[in-house]
Amino acid sequence: MPTIHPLTDQLSVAGQIQVDDVPALSRQGFRSIINNRPDAEAADQPSSAAIEAAAQQAGLSYRHLPVTPGQLPDALAKSFSEALHDLPAPVLAFCRTGNRSSMLWALQAEGEADAILDTAQAAGYDLSALRPRLGRA
Repeated sequence: MPTIHPLTDQLSVAGQIQVDDVPALSRQGFRSIINNRPDAEAADQPSSAAIEAAAQQAGLSYRHLPVTPGQLPDALAKSFSEALHDLPAPVLAFCRTGNRSSMLWALQAEGEADAILDTAQAAGYDLSALRPRLGRA
């Protein structure tokens, strides 16, 4: 099980989860999973379909919003925001390390850029390169 980093009361991020992690996530109180990792990014990663099946079996909602490394279009941040609004909370979003998931959160978060960056930093993610794009959600 990867380390889970809370960003808000309703959203945490993590690195790659495995199918076997999903029941434990449910027991920890998560009600939804957002997968921000494209399929086949690494040979040892489970497919989105396998994680979705495990989520359904554990009674969790699931959304796949893959982020290609280095590409964070505003439309994807909007889709992430909509998922956070639509899915039952608390939500766990994951990618390879949690960085892309935290970036999507930051891009759709409301508030001052410094506060958003400080929250991400406290969770272990340096998102300072996003500063020019923050607060435009």
